[in-house]
Amino acid sequence: MKAGLTREDYLAWFRRVDEGPFHSLSCGERVHGPTYDMRVLLSAAAVATSRVKITPTLYVLPMHPAVAVAKEVATMDILSGGRLEQVCVGYGGREQDYRALHQNMRGRYQRMDQQVEELRRVWAGEEIIPGAGAIGPAPTRSGGPRLLAGALGPKSIARCARWADGLYAWSGNGETAELRNAFELADAAWAEAGREQRPYRLGGFWFSLADGGAGKLHDYVYDYLDIAGPEIARAMAESVHRHTPDAVREALDNAEAAGCEEVFLVPATAELAEIDRLSELLAAR
Repeated sequence: MKAGLTREDYLAWFRRVDEGPFHSLSCGERVHGPTYDMRVLLSAAAVATSRVKITPTLYVLPMHPAVAVAKEVATMDILSGGRLEQVCVGYGGREQDYRALHQNMRGRYQRMDQQVEELRRVWAGEEIIPGAGAIGPAPTRSGGPRLLAGALGPKSIARCARWADGLYAWSGNGETAELRNAFELADAAWAEAGREQRPYRLGGFWFSLADGGAGKLHDYVYDYLDIAGPEIARAMAESVHRHTPDAVREALDNAEAAGCEEVFLVPATAELAEIDRLSELLAAR
């Protein structure tokens, strides 16, 4: 989500992540702002790395044709050598992004239900257009990757419980209560939907371990949310404080206590100090 990043910046990050004590590498989707395209970046990461999982986190699925997403995901899966095991999909909340892609936010909840079904049909090799044959390439796993829902409210989580394999829960400051509440809602929704297997639990939060991390974290969060208006951006920017080793360690403990099986740490800068210091912290944890 930073402006001005170069090929060399990304290659250095890919190498550091792949060599470090990490399980997976992720990238989100956004249209407005300096963000590079998620699909292209993760495809590059799939080729530049050899060990870590590749996880799109997340596709704003209703902004795109499901068939195109199915094809992109299968391609990234193959380029990674089968390391794309899960994909997060969500509804998105930025109307400007929908409008820029000539899509309508209205009806996106029902649309995503239908799109998930179409994704799985494509990955299963079923015909979408009668007589046209299957749409490839086939993913490395039968039926395609695991689908996690990036949903927030109880109604959205309940809706996703009918088709999702897990929940991607977000807490900007890595708070136990926020993450635990989301997972408890998911457990209840999965049970109500008659799902036998409990939802996979993925969490995420913002951090910075760079020099001057407090200010950089504040500015990053403000810039990220500025599209929602200055009041919301300011409130969120002032609420995050994971900018010291102890604070990041506490957030990791919070995620573990909330039941996260995996957690994405989203850095506020592109400085390699972020990942080097995080690696040191994890090695000592």
